[in-house]
Amino acid sequence: MVRVAIVGVTGYTGAELARILFRHPQVELTALVAVVDEPAPLGSLVPAFRGRLEALVVNPGDIDIAETADYCFLATPDRVAMAAVPDLLARGVRVVDISGDFRLRDRAVYEKYYKKGPHEAAMLLGKAVYGLPEMFRDKIRGAEFVSNPGCYPTGAALAAWPLLASGEVEDDHVVVDAKTGASGAGRFPGNAFIFAETNETLFAYGVGVHKHQPEMVQVLSDGVGRPASVLFVPHLAPMTRGILSTCYMKLRRKMSAADLHGLYEEKYKAEPFVRVLAAGQLPRTGHVKMTNFCDIGVAVHEDSSTAVVVSAIDNLIKGSAGQAAQNFNLMAGFDEDEALGDIAPVP
Repeated sequence: MVRVAIVGVTGYTGAELARILFRHPQVELTALVAVVDEPAPLGSLVPAFRGRLEALVVNPGDIDIAETADYCFLATPDRVAMAAVPDLLARGVRVVDISGDFRLRDRAVYEKYYKKGPHEAAMLLGKAVYGLPEMFRDKIRGAEFVSNPGCYPTGAALAAWPLLASGEVEDDHVVVDAKTGASGAGRFPGNAFIFAETNETLFAYGVGVHKHQPEMVQVLSDGVGRPASVLFVPHLAPMTRGILSTCYMKLRRKMSAADLHGLYEEKYKAEPFVRVLAAGQLPRTGHVKMTNFCDIGVAVHEDSSTAVVVSAIDNLIKGSAGQAAQNFNLMAGFDEDEALGDIAPVP
């Protein structure tokens, strides 16, 4: 059995991760950590776990994670991981960081887009393996330190990467129009994300300044081996969970919808968690809810010679906790879909 700690277990991502790993036959959850008034059973803090997972949740200062765990998941707010990771790695704990602290390799870019001051563990920037298995699986296998991708970059990269990699996109430029549910802001968001502000309304935000913009540029450039450019416009949709990403790419030459569909089917035919839909079908967030799947549909707007690729993910699973578990399985040498293959009930 592998001993696992989850830091931030009472947040949306941390709770989803506990739900997944609780079912993992090779995992023992030895440390559940969050900022709490006093130690309490997880079931009293996250009622879905009542009677199922009642291990105590303790404050970060009340446990030595390196003494109790072989792997540590950090489902924490920005800047928490950068304070914790150096010591964990030095003491032999393997880390999956689900925050954004180590996704960007360039310190100046991090500080520009995160706007929270200097990076306090800059010596580790670039040391983490970027944890998007479909693109970087070989690097993730056996890694000591993985930085889990953001939810928006996951959906956008999986949608855009195959066509960009083919060399058929003019100027290697992608327009990403994406909609997310309110859970993407976390369990304790600001007023802009409360029910009364999000119900029955749809709005764009963070245009040109969103922290996932440079992450999309970095992952797509790495994936195709040359500079890519991205215009990203995020929107908040009146739903709890899910991301729908519509990617527009101008084609260098004429390409039929059948050609485009064949390209995506070939790229993802062996992927356990990417489903390329039948020709003419486009994904819906409801069809991937509570799963680790990314559904992809393609079309060609012939009048403008533009490829339209749409992806749908659950932002809390494939966009966060499920992908973290997928990365963990690769790091530890387990089957990649362990504890992930049937996590959702069939509607």
